[in-house]
Formats: sequence, structure tokens, C-alpha cells
Amino acid sequence: MPTGIRLQRIADRVRQELSEMLLHEVNDPRLKQIFVTDVRIDRELAYADVYVSAVEGSVRSAEVLAGLESAGGFLRRALATRVELRTFPRLRFHWDPTPENADHIERILSGLRERK
Repeated sequence: MPTGIRLQRIADRVRQELSEMLLHEVNDPRLKQIFVTDVRIDRELAYADVYVSAVEGSVRSAEVLAGLESAGGFLRRALATRVELRTFPRLRFHWDPTPENADHIERILSGLRERK
């Protein structure tokens, strides 16, 4: 079983390669202007949980996740050639609300600063 540091390195590499692929190789219009916020790989290297977000926010979440599920096989095969592992983990895609939550908190803090 890989160590925590190795798992983090693998996850970082998968995130980097997947981001590059989404920018340059995937032509699905549902997957434009999205970004990978995080990748977490389980200790058995069976699953990679990929967290994504879009510039427009959660309005497009269902559309983006459907596009990623559709392209999942292609993405997994392409990533397996770029990241050398004995077996490449299955990709599971999740919507990440963190950027929207951070924007909401920032607007609240900005409103509080204006009141002073």
C-alpha cells in the first residue's frame, strides 16, 4: 500500500494532467470553462474522487457532471498512459461548492466592511 505522501503525489499529478486534458483535448461543450479543484485517491488505488467546479457556479453542475461521466472512459484511458501506475483508479466525479461558498463569504465580509 502506498504511503500518504505517495498518494498525494499521485493525486496532484492526476489533477494536473486532467486539467491539461480538459483544456486542450476534450471537445465536449459541456466541459468548457471548468476546473479541477481537488483529487483524492483511496489507499488501495481503486478510486480517484475528482472534484470540479465551473466559472458560472452550480447552475451548470448537472450538465458538467453528465459530460464528465460521458467522457470518463476516455479520460481514464488517457490518464493511464500519462501517469504510470500498475492499475489506474476508476474516476468518480463530484461537484465542489467551495469556490461558490468562498465567494458568498467574501460578499458578506465586503458588506460588513462597507457598513463601518
